[in-house]
Amino acid sequence: MFTRFLAPLALVAVTPAVMAQEAAPAPQLTVEQSATLRCAAAFAIVSHGQDNGNEAALAYPALGERGREFFVRAGARLMDELGLDREGIQALVTAEAQRLWEEDAISDVMPACLLLLDASGV
Repeated sequence: MFTRFLAPLALVAVTPAVMAQEAAPAPQLTVEQSATLRCAAAFAIVSHGQDNGNEAALAYPALGERGREFFVRAGARLMDELGLDREGIQALVTAEAQRLWEEDAISDVMPACLLLLDASGV
């Protein structure tokens, strides 16, 4: 369903720096950090789909501004908590987006992610 618009996102996000970062061991995430990362990736995927007129993505509330703000705040918070740089966070988000795409799990995670978005105050 969402693979049509995730593939370009995943390909663009994989850079030599990210590939090198992927070789490093992944940090141990808390449940809250995992949920935040998952939702940031899901919002990026859905927002990209909405920007491109994907019907499945358009079934969700508009995520342009709110989704981007959540993504930025989540990335900054995870950088601080995990001691990672931008490339490290990019690698984590790319890997999570890839996992969501491969498992076709966007529709499974979006209800909880939308609740998390509302709770975040963004």
